[in-house]
Amino acid sequence: MHVKFCGFTQLSDVHTAVQLGADAVGLVFYPPSPRAVTIAQAQALIAAVPAFVSVVALVVNMSQDEMIELANNVSFDIIQFHGDETPEQCQQLASAVNKRWIKALRINAEQHSIASVNAQIDKFAAAGASSILLDAYHQHKYGGTGARFDWSLIPQNSTLPIILAGGLNAENIAATVELPIYAVDVSGGIEQDKGKKDAAKMRAFMKAVKRDRWQNETLSEPSNMSS
Repeated sequence: MHVKFCGFTQLSDVHTAVQLGADAVGLVFYPPSPRAVTIAQAQALIAAVPAFVSVVALVVNMSQDEMIELANNVSFDIIQFHGDETPEQCQQLASAVNKRWIKALRINAEQHSIASVNAQIDKFAAAGASSILLDAYHQHKYGGTGARFDWSLIPQNSTLPIILAGGLNAENIAATVELPIYAVDVSGGIEQDKGKKDAAKMRAFMKAVKRDRWQNETLSEPSNMSS
């Protein structure tokens, strides 16, 4: 299980995330979001991220000119498209700045089925996505709602590795162990306020992930006892 902590605005929080072993840190480049950062803020935050920890730039319906400006000024590794972008638009924007990318799909039990989710994933896979992120649908928000969606809609045989987001915290992360996912993405579940992380919550989250992963691997190991 890989872990992405998202929505950083404070340098001290980035230091904590790195020390705890987060695989990726996410920065939000969507001005309406309470977790949004400017290019100057992002530059300062990324300076604290060592090699082998990925920096993910979360964008929402960004224009190509804005994307090029962002890539020219901020050293991020992966684009996370979190708006209404089509597969073709994602591919075009990512190609313009030569970056790998993932797409967030907002899942609504009233509008989606496993088949429809799979169909969407296939389209983004064909366009070159590296992974797909599944989050809860909200009529007026593009993410960061802290709400969960119906996990039974997560496909078992996705053409892309699945990242799970939406309402995750240290208390419920154990429930994800058996899900067909590659990674988890958490923001609100490790915060004391929008954009300000809680070191104790981050620590508890990582501890729970490591404990549950170890238990799952132990249960799946073949017995070495002789009969």
